[in-house]
Amino acid sequence: MTLHFYVARKFIVAFLLIFAVFLGIVLLIDMMEQIRKFSGTDVTVRQALNLALLNAPSTLLRVLPLLTLLATLSLFLGLARTSELVVTRAAGRSALRSLIAPASVALMLGVFAVAIWNPLAAATSKRAKELSNRYSQGSENVLSVSAEGLWLRQANEFGTSVIHAKSTNLDGTELYDATFLDIDLDGRFFSRRNAQSAVLGDGYWILNNGKEWRLTDPNPEVSAKTFTSLEIASSLTHEEIRESFDAPSSVPIWELPGFIRRLETAGFAPLAHKVWFWMEISSPALLVAMVLIGAGFTMRHTRFGGIGIMILFALSMGFGIFFLRNFAQVLGTNGQIPVLLAAWSPPLAGVLMSLGLLFHTEDG
Repeated sequence: MTLHFYVARKFIVAFLLIFAVFLGIVLLIDMMEQIRKFSGTDVTVRQALNLALLNAPSTLLRVLPLLTLLATLSLFLGLARTSELVVTRAAGRSALRSLIAPASVALMLGVFAVAIWNPLAAATSKRAKELSNRYSQGSENVLSVSAEGLWLRQANEFGTSVIHAKSTNLDGTELYDATFLDIDLDGRFFSRRNAQSAVLGDGYWILNNGKEWRLTDPNPEVSAKTFTSLEIASSLTHEEIRESFDAPSSVPIWELPGFIRRLETAGFAPLAHKVWFWMEISSPALLVAMVLIGAGFTMRHTRFGGIGIMILFALSMGFGIFFLRNFAQVLGTNGQIPVLLAAWSPPLAGVLMSLGLLFHTEDG
């Protein structure tokens, strides 16, 4: 047990050192990107650094498998260089038993990433997106999906319009059972329009089969008018609506099932969110796979030579599994393979291949 704690401690130290290095690199690159992105605006260096800090948790969460692989390589290369692996094997401890500690730490790290780190990264990335939209457009997201349906916000010459719809098509440009509420610059409602459907065109909404009320009249119902088709100006575009959807990574893992149900009720296809959810659930297995991959190529004494080649093989296999996971995510999001297959096949492939390598090298 003491040896397990010793190896686990060295693995944690190696991971924290690599994490700190990557954090500095990510902050530097992201801050420079934010400065370049807002070069023509009033955004300061401090605000750019704030955006970089908000983006860092989600960025590091995405590359967590690679950090785990690098920490594993650092751990076992260090143990091999000091001959500690030779001593443990001479004491009768097999290579697979030596992997219990780092694999357990990787598994706990994966659970921590899903349960705590994911919600934190979702909150910070969503806040970063809101601030970025405010700096570049002067406003935050125009779209929101709730249990009551779809909500949109647009600016007009009189103030602001708030739009609600019970359901919509896949990209949010055709609304069903829609309500348009106009608000003046003083924050007072002055007009309401209900429509059976509304279609977004190029700079306008076309409302079909509805009714209009002037809320400033003494009796709005008496002066209400019905219409078969009505065209009203719109500042929204198809691109703005699509970009305003909450990305799967900006929704906390514990809220994703409910968010997916709301998307389905509103008429959207939440396939990307389903794939992301199961990808996050399978991430602890992926981290264990990275530990096994790194160990399979580096659990040998340095006097045998070829360490550089072994490190290259380990990195190649680890990066291959990482990119296979991203490729499977794309296929799952496009509906070309089942969601569970997209989420679980890369980590399972990594675990099985690395175990096969370990059995071959350790037991012939």
